[in-house]
Amino acid sequence: MKKLFLILFSNLILFGMVAQNNSFHDFSAKTIDGENISFSQFAGKKILVVNTASKCGFTPQYEQLEKLYNSYKDKNFLIIGFPANNFMSQEPGSNADIKEFCKENYGVSFLMMEKISVKGNDINPIYQWLTEKSKNGVMDADVSWNFQKFMIDENGKWVDFAAPRVSPTDEKIKNWIEGK
Repeated sequence: MKKLFLILFSNLILFGMVAQNNSFHDFSAKTIDGENISFSQFAGKKILVVNTASKCGFTPQYEQLEKLYNSYKDKNFLIIGFPANNFMSQEPGSNADIKEFCKENYGVSFLMMEKISVKGNDINPIYQWLTEKSKNGVMDADVSWNFQKFMIDENGKWVDFAAPRVSPTDEKIKNWIEGK
């Protein structure tokens, strides 16, 4: 009985360590143009992951995201946008529609991925990792609305998040990028 308990306890510890060792770099996804990319290629960069929508009150944050990206893109920083239609159907368009909207209205040049689900039964595995402590090893952080921001460090580890209302150019985000 003691051996069984020890084995079970060891396995629980090992499972916890494996979950915490998962990294953003372990994932891949399709760009808005349908190209599959591995996030391991972004090792060494800080990444801001944002779920986006074209018909939301926070949609003007695209402009702030683009400004932030242009300010820091040469300093090992990247923004990855994931369009999602999870909140009041505020991203109803196709990937082509979303790409055109972002380019025409906000000049988006940061990486945009294909439309996914960021919550619910069909949640994308990347967002499972971003929102579940058991997967990211840090904390649970349900996506509350469009334009929630997740901060990922150079090693692909989950660092923090900022609520949808927080501007992408907020000091919290800029200080994280700058290592302050």
